[in-house]
Amino acid sequence: MDVEQTIYQQLGESDGLRTIIETFYENVGNEPLLAPLFPENMAPVIEKQHQFLTQFFGGPPLFSEKHGHPMMRARHMRFPVTNERADAWLACMNAALEQNNVEDELREFVIARLQGPAYHFVNTHS
Repeated sequence: MDVEQTIYQQLGESDGLRTIIETFYENVGNEPLLAPLFPENMAPVIEKQHQFLTQFFGGPPLFSEKHGHPMMRARHMRFPVTNERADAWLACMNAALEQNNVEDELREFVIARLQGPAYHFVNTHS
């Protein structure tokens, strides 16, 4: 992992991150815990995720420029997010990183960085 570069840069900037996100949403579409929460047309979701993760990982502030402050917990409140769904979301992202040959150290760092937000969105306890 190159500490001289942002995560965004290490993941291949816009094109690399978009490829990872597209792979991630293919995984989500095949995950029984997550697929029902998402629309059939994933294109708008992919675009917002690309904007958010670009900003989150140190790239340009695309999400804030287009949508204002992220307020991600509030944006996810209408969905029943459980610990199991947070686990599944992280597993889908981990798999997407592996499928796109992200080196282990960077992949582990990215997943660790995403754990906080993933579990912060939990709003339903089963």
